[in-house]
This record gives sequence, structure tokens and C-alpha cells, in this order.
Amino acid sequence: MAEFMLHGDLDHPATLSVAKLRGWEQHRAEVVFDCAANGPQRHVFEGALLRDVVAGAGPAYDAKRRKDRSRFLLAVSGRDGHHSVLAWAELDADFGDSPVLLATRLDGEDLDEAGAQLVVPSDRCGARYVSAVTHVWFGALTSPDI
Repeated sequence: MAEFMLHGDLDHPATLSVAKLRGWEQHRAEVVFDCAANGPQRHVFEGALLRDVVAGAGPAYDAKRRKDRSRFLLAVSGRDGHHSVLAWAELDADFGDSPVLLATRLDGEDLDEAGAQLVVPSDRCGARYVSAVTHVWFGALTSPDI
């Protein structure tokens, strides 16, 4: 069974599997993305909201200060070496409120053996989708001293 690490600036980093992701409320996303090589792709994904999974791990920001949340990033890696980066503000309900998923099912098939898949339903191209997720890192952007 495929697992991934949830780590970074979190109070409760964890190792999660698709089966564990099913413990969160499941959401459905019917998506169409246009691949340059294969043309339009239509899929139905089901899974947990990435923001819920990260929130459950205790993100290390000051929840009372909105601007503090806006400096955090997520980096997601897949078994094939593909990486994607998202801003926490894209997912946060007070900002972009994007329903980004850690999918547990693809077109009605369980992903237990293949591993969770990052799904960004708002993307017109599937370049930020990550199959067989191995790492989800959550951390703050720090500016260089000038």
C-alpha cells in the first residue's frame, strides 16, 4: 500500500495512506484538462480536501492573523519525480477557497496501490496534478535579509 509523508511546519507530521485519507470527508471533482500531447482529458476524482488534511496536522501559523497564513506554501512530490507548488492562500477558505484534492479514487477505481493523487480542479492544464504522491511539505516563505 502506497504512503506519503505530510511534513514541514506542522505540529503533527504524519505518514498517510489512501485508506487513511478516506477518514476525512470525501469530495468529488469532475474535471477536464487539456494536455498538449493527448488533447482534452475527462476524469472524476474523489478524495479529501488538501486543506483539511493539512489543518488536521496543525499548521504552524497564527490562525488569528490572516496575513500570517498568506506566507505559507505547499510542495507536493510524486513517485515519478514530478513536483508542484501551491500557495496556502489558494486553498484557505478566507482567500482562494480552491477545492484541491488528495484523491483516493480516479474514475471509480481505488488508488490504494497507486497512491494518492493531487488534483487541482481549477487548472485548465493538468501540469500541477501529481500522481503517486510521496511527500506533502507545508512551510513558510521567508524573505532574504536585505
